[in-house]
Amino acid sequence: MKRLITAAVLLPLVILFILKATVFQFSLLVFLLSLLGLDEFYRMALPHRRAEGRGAALAGAGSVFVIFSGSPAIPLLTLTALVLVFSLVALFRLKEIRQAAPDVALILTGFLYVPLLLAHLVLVRALPHGTSWLFLIMVIVMAGDSFAYYVGSSIGKTPLYPAVSPKKSVEGALGGLAGSVSGAVIAKFTFFPELSLVHCFGAALVLGVLGQLGDLFESLIKRSCGVKDSGSIIPGHGGVLDRIDSILFAAPAAYYYAYFLF
Repeated sequence: MKRLITAAVLLPLVILFILKATVFQFSLLVFLLSLLGLDEFYRMALPHRRAEGRGAALAGAGSVFVIFSGSPAIPLLTLTALVLVFSLVALFRLKEIRQAAPDVALILTGFLYVPLLLAHLVLVRALPHGTSWLFLIMVIVMAGDSFAYYVGSSIGKTPLYPAVSPKKSVEGALGGLAGSVSGAVIAKFTFFPELSLVHCFGAALVLGVLGQLGDLFESLIKRSCGVKDSGSIIPGHGGVLDRIDSILFAAPAAYYYAYFLF
């Protein structure tokens, strides 16, 4: 019930915000999600380096705004600066020398995993039909997640990847893909008429597969860190990363699909 109430409150607010927000205002939402998600990642992966984790979360999330720089060199400069600064932080705030390399690797992985991938949502929003593409991502991911859950719960027998997510099944994954395709077709006949049926199937399969892989990848991280949820900020849903794990992998695919193929 808590899960349903939270979704009933948050989902309309997110839809309204996407409809009304400018590209820059939408980037503020992406910044907030990046900040919270990256902080959760460092809280799981580097619990012994909370000060560095908070600083890295803020710096990494702030890199989202380099999209508006207008220069192709600025994003590369920003990534270079993040690598150099937090490598030096590890060098001069040494705690245990055997742990230094894993700590640096995890800090840099966080930059690539959360803000780099999530920033593609801002690029999607800036495209022609950008708002429709954002809603299409949501529909494909959410429909896929719902179908996978109900199909897997009903007839799932073949384990998909038990070492990472014991409850997921092959039947559930295939049901999720069917749900993603169905969601894309519904999107075409409701809010995205410019989408052809070929693109419905193409985008749904690409984003649906990557969305499920994104969910599995976050499960891998949580199991590796020995936690059940990435956080508890969203009642009934866990942490921010638990809610955007599929979108992290689907957002870049949506942008490049729309940019090169649509």
